Amino acid sequence: MIKLTSKIALPIILAGLFAIAVFIAIDYEKLEPSFYIILILFIIYVFFFGFAVGQNLASPVKKLLDRATELSKGNLSSRVYLETKDELAELARVFNKIADELQESHAQEENTEKSVDIKVRARTQALEETINALDQKIKNRTIELERLITKSGDLERRAKIRETETIELKQELNNLKSKIGRYKPSKEPNSKNARAS
Repeated sequence: MIKLTSKIALPIILAGLFAIAVFIAIDYEKLEPSFYIILILFIIYVFFFGFAVGQNLASPVKKLLDRATELSKGNLSSRVYLETKDELAELARVFNKIADELQESHAQEENTEKSVDIKVRARTQALEETINALDQKIKNRTIELERLITKSGDLERRAKIRETETIELKQELNNLKSKIGRYKPSKEPNSKNARAS
């Protein structure tokens, strides 16, 4: 801001010094010592006047710049209120309007984000319920299959036992047949059987 103040104050000071130099040049010979005191006071006045005007014009610009910096950093409630009725006040009104629109846009974006978040959560919850239901069905089916596998293992063991028993029974049957075959008397050919031949 010092640069802006000096850019405004320097031409005013130079113009004042130029005016003083012109007055001195016009009547240089008739000047009295009291004129030099007035001249020094006038030079001091011009110097302070120039800086006061520069500061007066630079102060609203500094306010605008500070608020614009705040706005760019995310402070959407940043506003500028100037008491002047010039172009700087108009610029402040435009700045405030832009800040209002940004804040409104940000609020709409947040509302939209919340709405989308709620919808996503609702759909996600429905999907989670479906997934949980399917997961429960899979667990139930897995338990049923494990039970059936256990049952089939039991049936397989019983079948092997039955098969072993069947083989043992066949062996006993064959043993009995062979024992019976040993005890059977041999048959003599019958006379009817002999005649038929």
